[in-house]
Formats: sequence, structure tokens, C-alpha cells
Amino acid sequence: MNVPTNLFMWIMACLPIIVLLLLMIKFQWGATEAAPVGLVITIVTGILFYKADIRLLASESAKGIWSALIILLIVWTAILLYQVADEAKAFLVIRNGMRKLLPNELLIVLALGWILESFLQGITGFGVPVAVGAPLLIGIGVAPLYAVIIPLLGQAWGNTFGTLAAAWDALVMSTGLQPGSPDYLAAAFWAGFFILLWNVVTGLVICWFYGKGRAVKKGLPAVLILAVIQGGGELLLTQVNTTISCFVPSCIALVVLFLIGRMKMYREEWSLSDSPIMNRHSSADETADEAPADMSLLQAFVPYILLTALTMIVLVVTPVNKYLGQLSLGFSFPETSTGYGFVNKAEACFSPLAPFTHASMFLFLASIAGILYFKRHGWIKAGGTKRVFARSVAMTMPSGIAVIGLVIMSKIMGGTGQTMVLADGIARILGKAYVILAPVVGMIGSFMTGSNMSSNILFGDFQVTTANLLHLDKAAFLGAQTAGGAIGSAISPSKIILGTTTAGILGSEGQVLKKIIPITLTTTLIIGIIVFVSVIL
Repeated sequence: MNVPTNLFMWIMACLPIIVLLLLMIKFQWGATEAAPVGLVITIVTGILFYKADIRLLASESAKGIWSALIILLIVWTAILLYQVADEAKAFLVIRNGMRKLLPNELLIVLALGWILESFLQGITGFGVPVAVGAPLLIGIGVAPLYAVIIPLLGQAWGNTFGTLAAAWDALVMSTGLQPGSPDYLAAAFWAGFFILLWNVVTGLVICWFYGKGRAVKKGLPAVLILAVIQGGGELLLTQVNTTISCFVPSCIALVVLFLIGRMKMYREEWSLSDSPIMNRHSSADETADEAPADMSLLQAFVPYILLTALTMIVLVVTPVNKYLGQLSLGFSFPETSTGYGFVNKAEACFSPLAPFTHASMFLFLASIAGILYFKRHGWIKAGGTKRVFARSVAMTMPSGIAVIGLVIMSKIMGGTGQTMVLADGIARILGKAYVILAPVVGMIGSFMTGSNMSSNILFGDFQVTTANLLHLDKAAFLGAQTAGGAIGSAISPSKIILGTTTAGILGSEGQVLKKIIPITLTTTLIIGIIVFVSVIL
């Protein structure tokens, strides 16, 4: 790469991200308004300072539109599933049923905001845990803003070895790690250790949101048990089978949660009336009569049970996965390069969409099955199906501009070399002190691309090169890279939009970021300090 990495070029590469964050956090712009501004700045800096031509911009924009459409498929189908349950008043049943099953309200929040998201991330990913979790939390009385924040944090730990280790496999592929080799196992161990740390932080932060010190004290035993099962179980399984190292512990945690609910300290009814995240405007008593009297908790969860079953059958059963995955749709793109010689290789089939194994298909089928099931029992009345589809389309459309703008912005930044200059500049300036920011690079990658997998592809080889130049352990760098990428998924604008859309608060993305960034950045820097102490001191 011949792109100069001087201070000016680095600032120009930072400019779109800085403006985006300022508009969303400082000036409270929604992503729909901020994304076009960031995109325009990215195009201008790409042309004027990174010597990108129209052909390159058109190619990267087309890639961005295709990637955004795939994301929007998930947005629409997730909203469709939400609307199905909402039309049948299933959320009222879920709220009332969960309160009976888990009398401790904090455990209910942890169940629907952290443990369920972990399970969904283990098998699906692609933002589904956020899109599904937000409406469920609203259904039990969580304020919409926190109903988005909590699932974003809850799903993040599974973003490396979840989705059957898709992000980890991308890191292995892009860096040339040989499965089973000492470097492979060491990198997996580092990643698992850092993610265990984040898992503990996640549980404690959710408790803090619910009721600060009182809730942390009450929830600490449960959080430690669940974090050890999830993060600790994943850490152990990374040395055995990375493909199932997130899925298996998340399944166990889902079962153990209800056993915890039977413990002496959690089996009595407990809640904080002044919890800042709970909407106390309507009590269960006022709305209990609105819930269908003949719908059980199990029946209310039918669409979600079907979603889980479909996903597990298609993704876990190899013959089924291979057969349904034969059909894929994608577009070819020619090689492009900037005036500095930064090359984007030709793509024979860019980001292929396998419709029958994609998360949107599972969500769609679960939605249709839910409609049929609820209509059969009379819980969706005449005209309900039409209302479900109309509302789902109406809720999805506003988020389209934001998602398309943000994804195109990330593609152009990557295609013009701006993303690489960001990372390269940090490493050149800081020298060995860069070690502390190694996980931050992974976090930036996820923030920009919306995917830990993409972050690992983008920066995996860069981390290895930097480690070799500094004569340091590359395994620790790679573990920090993918752990930072996992944590960064919690601040990915495209995932935040998934949550704000299904929660009905589109435009509040800046408020979400304002709450989450201090938590994610602090934890990521702590991971960097641990790496620094381990490989240098």
C-alpha cells in the first residue's frame, strides 16, 4: 500500500467517523439524518485525498447497497415477527408468565436481555438477537431505550464464536492460522479469556442499569454463575471445538437460569419500584385482562420456538445445511484501485446470499407459522394479518436510508484505503504502545462494518504484520482483535438501527451510543492493557 500515512491523511480518514459520532451523540441526530452526511464526507475525502475514481466509488457503493439490502431483509422479517406477536397480544402473556416463572424481576431482565440473546447469537447472529430481544424486553416493561441497549450488550460476547464461529473462521482464513496449531489454540484461548471478561462486565452492567448498587448486590451470584458457564465454557471449548464453543454454553446457561430462579435468594418476588429502566406507567394488574386468557406462556413463545428449531435444523444439521445452501445469489465486481495503488481485488460473487440458510428466511417462516397458529386459536382477528404486514413495512422503510448510507460509507472507506490508514497510522505513531489499542482497532472495524467477521477480515492480517514488526506474540494480538470486534458489535450503527426500529424509537441512535460507548471503550482498553502487560512487561 502506497497511501501516505501522515497526520493529515489520518485525520481525513477519521473525519467521517468523527462527524458521524458528533452528529449522533452531541447533536442527537438520528442515524437516518447523520448517515448521508457521513457518506458525503467519505466520498469527498476519498476523491480529493485518497485518489479514488468514479469507477471505484460506483463499485464500492454497489457492494454497499447489496450488503445493506441483506441487512434490511433481517430488519423487515424481525419486525414482522414482532408484529405477529404484538397483534396476538403474546407479549402481555410473556410478561405475566415470566413474572410467575421468575418472581425476581432482575432475573427476567437478565433472561430476556442477556441469556436469550446469547442463545440466539450462538445459532443465528446477524443482528437477530437485538431485533428479537428489544420487543420482548418492552413486553415486560423495560423502557424502549434500554430495551435496545441491553440486547446490544447481551449479544456482543457471542460475536466471535457465535453463529457457529463464523467470525473466528474468517480470522483464521485471513491470517493463515492452521487449525490445531499452537498459534491457533493460543489465539483462541486469548480470545476466549477476553470474552469471558466482557461477559462478566455485561451481566454487571445490566444489573447496574436496573438498580445500581442494590441490583448489582442482588444479581452478583447469578451473574457470576451465568458468566462462568457462558464465558468460561466457551474458553474451555475453544481448545476442543471452536464451532460449538459459544452455542453449547449458551444452551446450558438458558437452562441454568431457571434453576437459579429456584435458589433461595431468587425464588421470592423482588423488584425495585424506582428502577430507571422500567416503565411503571401501567401495572400488570391494569393490563392483565388484555392478555388472552386462554393463551399459555408456551403458546406465546411458539413463533420464537419455531425460529430456534428452524435455525438449529438448518445450521447445525450438516446435510440439510449443505443441501439448502446450494442456491446462492451474488454479483461479480471488477478489480479497482486508487491513484495510490490501493487495490480492491475482483469478486466473482461478492457477499453471496444463500436465501434458504439466511437468518431472514428463518424469521419469515417463523412469522408465517406464528400467524397461522395464532389465527387458528382466534388470537389474531379478522384483518390482523393485513395490519401485521402493513405495520412491518411502515416500520422498516425509515431505517432503510440509514442502513444503506452507513454500509456504503463503510465500503467506500475500506475501498479507498481510509480504514487501513486509520489502523496503520495508530501503529506507526505508537510503536509498542500500540499493543494497548490493538483491540480498539478490532472495535473500530466492527463499528464501521457492522460485523466482527468483516473486522477480522479487514484487520486480521494487519494485526499479524504489526505483531511481527514489533517482535511480539501474534496470538495475543489476534485474540485482542476479535475480542475488540465482538465488543464493537454493541456500538455498530447498523445493529443499533435494528433495535431502535423494532423498539419503535428510530432516531434515538445517538442516545444509545452515548450510553454504550463508555462501557465498550473502557473494557476494550482494559483488554489492551492486559495484552500489553502480558507480551511486553
